[in-house]
Amino acid sequence: MKITKLLYLHIFFWSIYIIGAVLIPYFVFGSKNTIFNITFFITSIICFYVNYFVVVPKFFDGDKIYKSVIVFFLSASCFVGLRYCMEEWFLPTFFGIRNYAEGIRFIYYYFDNIFYSSTTIFISTTFWFFRYFIKTEVEKTELVKAKKNAELQALKTQINPHFIFNSLNNIYSLVYQNSDKALPAIEELSQLLRYTTKDLEKDVISLDKEIGYIDSLTALEKLRIKNPELLIMEKNINHPKLNISPMILVPFVENAFKHGDFRNKGFAMKLSDENQILHFHLLNYKKDRMKDSLSGIGIENVKKRLAILYPKKHELNIKDSETEFIVDLKIDLRNE
Repeated sequence: MKITKLLYLHIFFWSIYIIGAVLIPYFVFGSKNTIFNITFFITSIICFYVNYFVVVPKFFDGDKIYKSVIVFFLSASCFVGLRYCMEEWFLPTFFGIRNYAEGIRFIYYYFDNIFYSSTTIFISTTFWFFRYFIKTEVEKTELVKAKKNAELQALKTQINPHFIFNSLNNIYSLVYQNSDKALPAIEELSQLLRYTTKDLEKDVISLDKEIGYIDSLTALEKLRIKNPELLIMEKNINHPKLNISPMILVPFVENAFKHGDFRNKGFAMKLSDENQILHFHLLNYKKDRMKDSLSGIGIENVKKRLAILYPKKHELNIKDSETEFIVDLKIDLRNE
């Protein structure tokens, strides 16, 4: 879009130039030098773009003044040489007219036209700087975007193995105990893997799918918990098709199952989306041997992803006490 605007600026500049330097002198003032106004315009436009596309990009160096001087004299020489060929050779040879007096020395002609060329060279160089800064800005934006995408992909690839590792640990425990819950657990895990295989590569999924992850994970974990009634879940979802980045909520639930005390206390989770603002609240009680911080790889990844994906659109508060771990997360999903 910015490059297109720069093109319009070129068109506007040359339109004004033609009107002011050729058309008005001819039609308004009846100038008899129209032919020379035209050759001057042709010289200017050729010199402008030779300087714009060739001389400045190849030779300009802001750190070395002598190169800037070289740039100026190269472009000026282009202007002088081209104008001299048209006005002091072509026109006298084929039409018998010339702009300067016959017999004028070239050295005088050269330095006289450096003055006339300086405006064209200055404007051309200014336009080049506009183009250079626009191009640099676009490249920076693309680099930032590519960096964010690469970081998000890296974070996602960390989430998936971590998630599978935790689930396999649970199933291993059931198999080791010869529990009849092992096969249902494998079925639940296969369902979870279908979710992750299909949706984790997407930028966004619907909110009901993210909640589906949590439901499947909870169903899997209930198979190993003696008191599943301790898992309290309240959901008040009015906009299930809101878009959300995948695996934003699941790591918090994983963390609760991994470190929570489910012998007597369990956990309490609340989900709502009033006014399309997702509110996720999770309270779990720590095991006696897990009194230290519970923030692991999964939660750290979520923090980074929230910062990238929802800047100024989320609020995350984590309370990590000796006995409780509380997550309170709000994400504005409007226009997602």
